[in-house]
Amino acid sequence: MLTSENSHFGEISKWPSPHTVASYGVLCAGGVTLTQTLPIKNLKPLVFVVVLTALVSRADIAGSLLPPALLGNAGPLQGETLNYYKNAAGYLAVPHGAGRHGSVILIHEWNGLTDRVREVADAMAAEGYIALAADLYSGRTGSNPGENMALVRETLAEPETLIANLNTAVRYLNDRPDSSGKVAAIGWCYGGGVALSFALGGIQHEATAIFYGRLLDDPEQLKRIDHEVYGTFAGQDRSISVDAVNQFVAALRLAGVPNDVHIYDSVNHGFWLHVDANPDLRSGPALDAWSRLKRYLARTIEG
Repeated sequence: MLTSENSHFGEISKWPSPHTVASYGVLCAGGVTLTQTLPIKNLKPLVFVVVLTALVSRADIAGSLLPPALLGNAGPLQGETLNYYKNAAGYLAVPHGAGRHGSVILIHEWNGLTDRVREVADAMAAEGYIALAADLYSGRTGSNPGENMALVRETLAEPETLIANLNTAVRYLNDRPDSSGKVAAIGWCYGGGVALSFALGGIQHEATAIFYGRLLDDPEQLKRIDHEVYGTFAGQDRSISVDAVNQFVAALRLAGVPNDVHIYDSVNHGFWLHVDANPDLRSGPALDAWSRLKRYLARTIEG
């Protein structure tokens, strides 16, 4: 079966991951090595550097490498509102560099298109992608769980409208003169499930990234997906269980769909988009997921 280089079939990925531990190890071990090999006259300032390095937590290091949007300290919005489909008030952010760029469609959580998702669109533009944050609620947002669930139920009751909305988003992006014609759909929570539905029933696009969204375990349905799937899930998630993720990955394998799916066992639902809710716990897993996402997009929609 065809698999990607980074595929992990239903494994629970512990944090820190081995390659991240190694990167931190080089930083700390490098300080120790310098202390041992440099002349004695340099020992005092060097010891200070080593002690200072030891005081910097892994969360601090990870946080410095994450998009500010995930930490709640993004700057002013850089993009603009885009009415791309009927009453949809989407948000468009574009990269500054010349040439043709891959595109990403960001699909919001259950409360609708908020500034947090707009800020992530800005972060994706900074990475060199044309980013369109879709609006599946016709400009509305929920302010509490009851309102959120009402919007979820209303829109999921009309799946053809959701697909039509996202199909229009793809066409808009592909028609842009600065577009490479390659598009990824990325969704969180409600949006993660919609992204999977779009992979099954939407027009041609090249990538699907699911962050803790509802899943399927039917290989026959999943055979309709013609591209690699990325997935990030949480071991403490009470709505998307570890068993459900493992069943999803097993079905992807049977369907012959390449995938890069990880479960981060120490975090819960929503950890990636809201690192600032618990930065000590969430920064490390979020950084690993972000690094994986960037590699995934590079191999699916760049070039």
